[in-house]
Amino acid sequence: MPARPIHEPRRDDCPWCGSKRLRTRLRTPDLRLGRPGTFTVDACEDCAHTFQNPRLTPEGLALYGSTAAEEPADTRRLRAVARTVLRHVAEPESWLDVGTGEGRFPEAAREVFPYTSFDGLDPTARVVRARDAERVEEAHVGSLTDPRVLAGLRGRYDVVSMLHHLEHTRDPRHELWAARSALRPGGLLLLELPDPASASADLLGKWWPSYDQPRHLHLIPLPNLRAELAAQGWHVLGTDRRAAHVPRDLTAATALYLTRKGFLAPPAPLLTLARAADHTLSPAARRTRFANAYRVIARKESGR
Repeated sequence: MPARPIHEPRRDDCPWCGSKRLRTRLRTPDLRLGRPGTFTVDACEDCAHTFQNPRLTPEGLALYGSTAAEEPADTRRLRAVARTVLRHVAEPESWLDVGTGEGRFPEAAREVFPYTSFDGLDPTARVVRARDAERVEEAHVGSLTDPRVLAGLRGRYDVVSMLHHLEHTRDPRHELWAARSALRPGGLLLLELPDPASASADLLGKWWPSYDQPRHLHLIPLPNLRAELAAQGWHVLGTDRRAAHVPRDLTAATALYLTRKGFLAPPAPLLTLARAADHTLSPAARRTRFANAYRVIARKESGR
């Protein structure tokens, strides 16, 4: 039996707005895991949506993402993300973290919301390990857009979080609709995404860690996401680039570059220098186009 293809056919239109005005933003190998292949990232000249083209098939995604390890958790930062919800609800009863992996975010968020029931959803068995470690109460393996999964989650949650999740999904719009279904009326959606408008993306090119090819399929500009949320009936309560910025671009780019050049272990002094630069520049980066991510919190309107 012939091997199944790992790429879909290349498309000639934007998956977000349908425009035919596309440009190639970059071509890159798999810099992080070093697996074979070259991957193309295109951008739409009309809406600025940035996407992998041609896109990996589900089989391709399983091949290239199956052993991708999670980055070490920054518990302090994760607690700060959870506190975003405090401005809008004092103590949610139930919370679903989508793309939870090992459950590090629910573990940190429980320190802010000790009486909240946290469940996790992930396409891998890591969420089962998170349940076994008591970081989540219920572990759901699969996709929120799978009707069989969503049937058991519909209308159960006060908060749904998707932290650096949408960029991995084949259909981000469908994910947002599914999140609406999982929420109770008036429930909150908490999102964080890499920002393709970041000046770091232009400065670092393929070494910008948030490109992370071939695992990131869509990089969605904030105006596009806001418009889609409004079209689906969400009320956007707030957006934030400053708080969402993670000071890691120079450190990660340096590590990727040195690894690509043959260093099995990148020299510690260079990484220390890059890390110091990231943290020194972070206050300015947060206030400029060098912010590398954004955060959105939205409410499911009761009447829609």
